[in-house]
Amino acid sequence: MIKIDVPYIDQSLKYPTGCESVSAVMLLRYLGYDLSVDEFIVKYLECREMETRDGRVFGPDPNEYFCGSPYDKDSFGCYAPVVQKALEKAAGDRYEFMDETNTPVEQLLTKYIDNGMPVVFWACINMREPIVGPEWVLTDSGQTFTWISNEHCMLLVGYDEEGYYFNDPYENNGVIKYPKNLVEDRHRAQHQMAVGVIYR
Repeated sequence: MIKIDVPYIDQSLKYPTGCESVSAVMLLRYLGYDLSVDEFIVKYLECREMETRDGRVFGPDPNEYFCGSPYDKDSFGCYAPVVQKALEKAAGDRYEFMDETNTPVEQLLTKYIDNGMPVVFWACINMREPIVGPEWVLTDSGQTFTWISNEHCMLLVGYDEEGYYFNDPYENNGVIKYPKNLVEDRHRAQHQMAVGVIYR
C-alpha cells in the first residue's frame, strides 16, 4: 500500500462547488506553499458567470473557465486545463503542472503516486452515477455544451490492491478509499481528467 500524507481541507462550509480549488490547494500545501483556498480562487482561478437570456442559459466552456463561482452551490465547476493553468500561475516557478487527461490510472500511479506526488483527479461525488445534463450555450462559440452532473474533483494520494485513496473534500470525507473498478468507471464518465506535477 502507498498512501501519501497530504494536508486535508474540507470544502463543505465555504466552497460548495469548490472541489477543484480545494484539491489544488491541498496539492500546493503539500508542495510547501502557504496558500489559502480563497487566495487561489481570487488570484489564480479564472471564473465566468452563467447567464440566462430569453429563456436560454449561456455560460463558459469549462475547459477555459470555472462555470460560475466556487462559493455558489448552484454553480458547476471546471475541467483539467483550468486547474492546470491556475496551478501554473500559483507555483509555476518551481513545478510544471501536466494535463493528464486520458492518461490511464495505472500510469498516473507509476508516474506520480509511486514517486510521492499526489494527483488532482476527476470522478463523481461519493462515486455516484454520472447524470447527463444540464446543457448550456457556450458564450464564446454559440455551440451547445452538455455537462455531466455529479462531477467531482479530489486529490489522489494512494492505492492498494483493492482501491484508491483520496483526500476527498466533499462533506468532510477526509482520506477515503473507493474500489478501483468504480473509481475508473466514474473517472471515465468525467472525461478521464487529471493534473499531475513534476519538478522543473
